[in-house]
Amino acid sequence: MSTPATTLESLRRLETLYSQGYQSEVVDQALRDVVAQELQELRREASLITADIAELERKYQMKSADFQERFNSGTLGDDADFFQWSALNGMAHSLARRLQVLEYGP
Repeated sequence: MSTPATTLESLRRLETLYSQGYQSEVVDQALRDVVAQELQELRREASLITADIAELERKYQMKSADFQERFNSGTLGDDADFFQWSALNGMAHSLARRLQVLEYGP
């Protein structure tokens, strides 16, 4: 299994080749497939997290933005659901940023 550093180095090598005019339909298709697979997985994860967040919003009759503001200010208490909700919000934002990069670029 490769490490993130070796994967990044491989991508940099391909970037260098492509910037010098190299073309390969095999590499192109492989990269399209990898990006499509990653998008599918990120969307699946986002869907699960969104469902969990929606359940907490229903349970507590509060939108996540309002919850997060109140949670961060310390006015909600220490219920385990609140810590989970905050973590889910963070995960949702992280997934959204990753999806944005894969769909539209940095």
